[in-house]
Amino acid sequence: MINFAQFGNDLYTGKRSIEFIKRQKTWYALSAVLIALALVGIFVKGLNFGIEFSGGSEFRVQGVSNSQGYEEKAQNAISEAGIGGNVISTIVGQDTVRVQSEAASELTDEARTALAQQFGVDEGAVSASLIGPSWGQSVSQQAIRGLVVFLILVTIVMALYFRTWKMAVAGLVALVHDLVITVGIYALFGFEITPSSMIGFLTILGYSLYDTVVVFDKVRENTADAFRTKRMTYSAAANLAVNQTLVRSINTTVVALLPIAAVLFVGFTLLGPGTLLDLSLALFIGISVGAYSSIFIATPLLVDLRRNEPAVHDLDKYVARHAAKHGVPATQGGAEPAYVGADATGAAADATDSAVGVDGAPRPVHKYAQAGPRNQPKRAPKSRR
Repeated sequence: MINFAQFGNDLYTGKRSIEFIKRQKTWYALSAVLIALALVGIFVKGLNFGIEFSGGSEFRVQGVSNSQGYEEKAQNAISEAGIGGNVISTIVGQDTVRVQSEAASELTDEARTALAQQFGVDEGAVSASLIGPSWGQSVSQQAIRGLVVFLILVTIVMALYFRTWKMAVAGLVALVHDLVITVGIYALFGFEITPSSMIGFLTILGYSLYDTVVVFDKVRENTADAFRTKRMTYSAAANLAVNQTLVRSINTTVVALLPIAAVLFVGFTLLGPGTLLDLSLALFIGISVGAYSSIFIATPLLVDLRRNEPAVHDLDKYVARHAAKHGVPATQGGAEPAYVGADATGAAADATDSAVGVDGAPRPVHKYAQAGPRNQPKRAPKSRR
């Protein structure tokens, strides 16, 4: 049986390592396929905008005792009232049927009467509301404006915090990646996009950004140490950072998805379509995609953006030269050796080998440091009294 605590500890110390950076082409190819499918859904199949965006009339028939064949009954009632176009009907809760059609305007009373007759309820149990397309257009404009402002602020803050615009670009690409795939899933499966869904889309960007910043913070810490000690390449230090934050990312994602999954189950089985279901569906899809991009896309892209920088290039050459000198076979993120004075797992080299200082000169390891302080010789007491 797998000991996840020990597995996480091994990833953090470097005893075990998953090659996230070295296999970046695999992750890019997978994301390219997902984005291509998403774009096909968006531009070919199209988005299923709710009545709030397209405008129309909505009727709610309450107290329905027999919902069998409700779609056909709703279609017949709307046709009898003289309203054309598509009719969308869904069951909300236990005994309510929601019917959406084109704007009924002066035919609202006729539609209510026909729906009451079809479902066998009083006319007073049928409520009607008319939504104009201008309201949905206003919501869309506000959402787009909010998204643009959000992305601009994110780019500025990340560039200032990490002191490099390349981290901001990598994080921004991960955000766009999450948004495109999430919207594409909505298009492919025909999920209805409502104002609640738009709120969910903006919310998942914040979650994805948070997860990416946590990983990048560890990347910055490890890579700064690599530049200082010159014992590890930039890609190896970044890969170690992803491994060190992997368990944390998985734990936070699972903890976030569990309550959302419970809300989704209740929404699909009991409540039916509504604000709660729309919001939870967007969050569930977006958080799942955001966890993937933070691990598999953001950091590998950052390494690729910084690979040709003079400082990174000099560090990789230094590590490759001195690792070859001491016969270290480990490689990471390419053909160059990843560690100086370390084995393939990233642990400390064998005590019989010589360590390498920052200046590259061999530094012998003291014999008492080979096995730790427990095996050091006992010292005679200073006083014999």
